[in-house]
Amino acid sequence: MERNDAVMPGVAIFVAAVMWILLLFLFNKETAPEPVVVDPAVVQSISQDYPTIGKEIYAAGAGGAPGCQGCHGAEGQGGVGPALAGNEKLLKDPVYVHTILVNGKGGMPAYGASLDDKQLYAVANYVLNSWGNKLDEPLTPAQVAEGQSKIDPAALKNRSRFVPEDLKLPEIWLATFIMVLLTYGLIGLYSHWAEGSELRPGIHKVRSTPLATLGMVLSIASTLLFSFLFVRQMNIDYAGWAAREQVMPNVTAEGFYAAMIILSLAASLALYKKYFMDGEVLVEDASGEFPW
Repeated sequence: MERNDAVMPGVAIFVAAVMWILLLFLFNKETAPEPVVVDPAVVQSISQDYPTIGKEIYAAGAGGAPGCQGCHGAEGQGGVGPALAGNEKLLKDPVYVHTILVNGKGGMPAYGASLDDKQLYAVANYVLNSWGNKLDEPLTPAQVAEGQSKIDPAALKNRSRFVPEDLKLPEIWLATFIMVLLTYGLIGLYSHWAEGSELRPGIHKVRSTPLATLGMVLSIASTLLFSFLFVRQMNIDYAGWAAREQVMPNVTAEGFYAAMIILSLAASLALYKKYFMDGEVLVEDASGEFPW
């Protein structure tokens, strides 16, 4: 008896792939950093501005924005906010200082709407060249623009989550529909693989082959391996969170290991059903298009 559901699983997976591309486009558009405009006048004044204007803004604020020393200390020694004095991390990624000033982070307010470009670069360079910090050259808009060729910190933060905070209804709908289509398509393809392109009613005896046995051993070993890696990664990330200087968890690795555990288990079950378990095929209901 020829199956009447031969095409639908492939169509479902194809549509899911198209929707996945649309979802990535929407998500990347949401998290893309704003382009930086390089103003020559700002570049020329940076070296002269940061020792004076930058110091004033750090101490007292400007444009309605509070000063920085209330949280970071008058000498950058830290307090409510982290210490800035002698902070090698700031010197390794000076563009990040500008990004945090513009966008804010955690309890730190965003200064992008309160300070103009001249003021932002002045206070950023004041922090980067005070209390033991010293850049070879002042931070300029050109360096910030070049830094945006990499992943913006805010975008990286969102992409490292399973469920980003800023997902909107279109993204949620697309993601849900993709999962439904993939589930239908994969189950349909598995049904074809396990039962064949023609349904033959009756009980079917199966006998395992050496290749199938090897596949079963490898899939079980893979499950154990990725389970170990997942538990190890979780312990590493938990230790990072509990450390005095917190380390962001590697969510990508956690998700990869978890997905591989599920896929390995699915492979084991599929191999067992195909090569180790006797099956029974009933007459297919010709009135429906679904294989289950």
